[in-house]
Amino acid sequence: MRERISPRRRLAAGAMLAFALGIGASDVEAAVAADAYSVESAKASQSLLIGASHAGSRLVVVGDRGHILFSDDQGKTWTQARVPTRQLLTAVFFLDDKRGWAVGHDAQILASNDGGATWSKQFEDLAREAPLLDVRFLDPQHGFAVGAYGALLETTDGGQHWQDVAERLDNPDQLHLNAITQVKDAGLFIVGEQGGMFRSADNGQTWSKLAGPYEGSLFGVIGTAQPRTVLAYGLRGNLFRSTDFGDSWQPVALQAERGPLEFGLAGATLLADGSLVLVGNGGSVLRSHDDGQTFSVHNRADRIALAGVSALSGGGLLLVGQGGVHLADADGREEVRP
Repeated sequence: MRERISPRRRLAAGAMLAFALGIGASDVEAAVAADAYSVESAKASQSLLIGASHAGSRLVVVGDRGHILFSDDQGKTWTQARVPTRQLLTAVFFLDDKRGWAVGHDAQILASNDGGATWSKQFEDLAREAPLLDVRFLDPQHGFAVGAYGALLETTDGGQHWQDVAERLDNPDQLHLNAITQVKDAGLFIVGEQGGMFRSADNGQTWSKLAGPYEGSLFGVIGTAQPRTVLAYGLRGNLFRSTDFGDSWQPVALQAERGPLEFGLAGATLLADGSLVLVGNGGSVLRSHDDGQTFSVHNRADRIALAGVSALSGGGLLLVGQGGVHLADADGREEVRP
């Protein structure tokens, strides 16, 4: 296991190196301070990106090395935000056009009050040695973050304080919790490792464990436009749909151009018209116009791994993953590369 080095130990090690190289101590302190922020890069929009969200009409994406970028022209140009971390960021969620949160490695939680232009660190737990993987807010004060080894954190004051509430889940093996979503007219839903499923009908105060339809890892979950309807997805194109908040499940068959889809699914979004889009490995882009009962499947020619998706005006899609951001038409075929 990689040893964790405290900032004080890093500064001491840097001072010893500076003495050997003839560098001033003030230069070392400046370098250590700079290391607290993501590296500015003209190619940040082409680096690995994991999550995408809307802050009103603004697009916001997050990913490797603490990169957070935003666009006010539907992805044609991107501005890199100043972010107080260099850790991989795994998910981003905006409650409205101003208030948003991002999570990532070192159990970090970042917050923005200006639509993603600037960020502050709300929470970090180096001792966990594990990432947070998703975040969801119910209102400006009440939110949850989930992650590896059964992590479940809650805030009731907008993120000023975060409390570990993992004991609310029946998860004695501390299986990874990969995603959390809100299901219309029902409550909260979590999926994770080994097909783990948990739901709450009281805003996360109590949770019940479900016997799900699948024993492999589920990477994501999304509520649809219909009440009590939820989709869970994961390894090898496994996709399941429930119309009763997880009491029962039906598999959704996915047929790609060359046979059944067997690529892992990693991200999803609910569009304004109620349609659903899922993305995954092998350049997979799936779209449903019937509330997730059936999907059209397109595999991009570049076969890049896709991790997240959001809507563009005019019906297009913003895809993120390997190679950064990709602007595409409604089926996922690439139109423009920023």
